[in-house]
Amino acid sequence: MRNGLRGAVLGAVLVLATACGSAGAPVDPAPAGDVAPPQPANVGGADNAGGGGTADTSCNPLASLRPTNGTSITSGSTMAKIKEKGKLIAGVDQTTFLFGFRNPTSGQLEGFDIDMVNEIAKAIFGSAEGRVQFRAIPSKLREDVLERKQVDIVVRTYSITCTRLKKVAFSTAYYQAGQRILVESGSKVAQLSDLAGRRVCATKTSTSLTKIAADPSKPVPVSVDNWSDCLVMLQQKQVEAVSTDDVILAGMLAQDPTLKIVGDRFTEENYGIGVPKENEDMVKYVNAVLENVRGGAWQASYAKWIGNKLEGGTPPSPQYK
Repeated sequence: MRNGLRGAVLGAVLVLATACGSAGAPVDPAPAGDVAPPQPANVGGADNAGGGGTADTSCNPLASLRPTNGTSITSGSTMAKIKEKGKLIAGVDQTTFLFGFRNPTSGQLEGFDIDMVNEIAKAIFGSAEGRVQFRAIPSKLREDVLERKQVDIVVRTYSITCTRLKKVAFSTAYYQAGQRILVESGSKVAQLSDLAGRRVCATKTSTSLTKIAADPSKPVPVSVDNWSDCLVMLQQKQVEAVSTDDVILAGMLAQDPTLKIVGDRFTEENYGIGVPKENEDMVKYVNAVLENVRGGAWQASYAKWIGNKLEGGTPPSPQYK
């Protein structure tokens, strides 16, 4: 019995060893060159254009409310209520390098837009330290969070347009950008018309996507939630180009020097700070803060984040109603 059992075990081991050693030629069911890289979540098309409303010229979008009391805070005002709750709630981006992004080392949000938020918090509380509650939002929700009063302000490369002013209020412009094109360094594309019939990425409901969708050369709009998604799609050759404001493209270029920005600006984008439409006192207060910021803090922030990447460096002059 014992010898019989031992023989059976050895036989089984021999069968297994033989099977493992004779797998035959490997078969690749899906050659690597045929596997498409995964797309970012929620990729869409031109159906997400139009939210920016660049075609609406029914107003002067840059004319905001003139400051009346400087940065003093009166009892019962919107700013007094913010001070009482102890936090300024700001809707921001965390994916746009240079303007609003999360530092991978410190975990903190940084960038030009974040500096503007901190200046407003500093004016209200005396210091921004521990006084800001940042809420990262995609571009398509900027109006929504303001209309629902889920935030006190939105500072997120937010172009002022007449269409948006029907839903929310804006400060004076604190930064002026312009739409350009980002492509691979070997690309022969020089302008938007060179992208006829080719896929071009922009974020949903942005003025950039609206421009791409309306261009007579008929590029194919690809819409995503965040600008970082556009960068990934360009790197993976899922789109031919990214088209948006030059300062956003400069942030992408800083992350990937194998790309290049081409062409002149073909739009003018004036960034404002979004405020719930009813809070006119907050609009005036923010404008007073921006008046002070233009005296030095603006230039310091520009030099830190943008100065060596783009020409310019002058804050836009305020316009008032």
